[in-house]
Amino acid sequence: MSEFQPTSTSFRPGSRTLPGDYYTSEAILAEERVKIFMQAWHCVGRSARVSEPGQYFLSTIAGESVIVLRDRKGVLRAFFNVCRHRGTRICSEEAGRFGETLQCPYHAWTYRTDGQLVGAPHMQDVFGFDKKDFPLHAAAITEWEGFLFVSVAHEPQPFDTAWRPMIGRLSRYGLRDLVVGHRVVYDVKANWKLAFQNYSECLHCPTIHPKLATVLPYQSGANDLTEGPFLGGYMEITPPNQSATMSGAPAGALVSPTLPEADRHRAFYYTLMPNLFLSLHPDYVNYYLVHPISPGQTRIESEWLFHPDTVRDGSTNIRDAIEFWDLTNRQDWDIVERGQLGISSSRYEPGPYSARESIPAAWDREYLRWMGVTPPR
Repeated sequence: MSEFQPTSTSFRPGSRTLPGDYYTSEAILAEERVKIFMQAWHCVGRSARVSEPGQYFLSTIAGESVIVLRDRKGVLRAFFNVCRHRGTRICSEEAGRFGETLQCPYHAWTYRTDGQLVGAPHMQDVFGFDKKDFPLHAAAITEWEGFLFVSVAHEPQPFDTAWRPMIGRLSRYGLRDLVVGHRVVYDVKANWKLAFQNYSECLHCPTIHPKLATVLPYQSGANDLTEGPFLGGYMEITPPNQSATMSGAPAGALVSPTLPEADRHRAFYYTLMPNLFLSLHPDYVNYYLVHPISPGQTRIESEWLFHPDTVRDGSTNIRDAIEFWDLTNRQDWDIVERGQLGISSSRYEPGPYSARESIPAAWDREYLRWMGVTPPR
């Protein structure tokens, strides 16, 4: 599906926010790691980070360190960062490039970039030892629209099955061909779910984001994904603004020359479980990777993507888009941190969602489904 198709509202009268323990409990976070992050397809960034054979970077998923790389034959790979000898972590540098092999620093067990063990000092004296029996442990990896996804599950659901609602949905944006124009990492003193819930509604925009509200009125637009792990829709860009930038002017070329006319005046926002926010504008895209650190701390990586011509052309002003969302993001992180403080109070109790908060209510239902909890009706 390549065109926007709105669906009916998912609001259910009586929907309430989650109990406080879901935002403050170490035990619940541990359960989330097992039931959500160890089972799902986790976005780890853009495939351009490993565009050349031998390039790699590290990603942490549910507490597991994973080496994401492109092997010497150009095949995408993901391996647990664990030596098969005595379990030592092999890589410590966050990113780099391997030659023909990678080697454990402890006892020099050596692996090809396809994960096969090729060197194991003194193991030739061990009866029955065969290097073919000790490759690096592999994690599942795939690519979608230029993004890389890794699953650390023993038997992950096929990506095309898990992500069926999104396959082809955003092809009109040419995401695969966009390039990074800016990157930032935010440390947010709030639970990861508060970030998801905040991103899922704009009822707060007039009070928290006065600049944003003048460009993208919260009552404009509609949602096309209203139930399940992928949620969101669009808001209209208010004339004379042509984009969500500080000046209202485009930051550069359209992300795709074939973008439909209607989408040239809209901005789409989606939450994609379990760790990706995706914001699509006519002239740029920005995305966010959400990493829970503790019940009250979340690290959020964000990159701004542009058409290659926009980045090459020195006369364009990508800072116009970057500053718009950096301002908005910091306003969001401040309010969710205040939310974390309030939810930590002994007097906090679940409050009612309004009809304008149907998407965070739907997100809560999906989250509880992943956790194996039946939400109240």
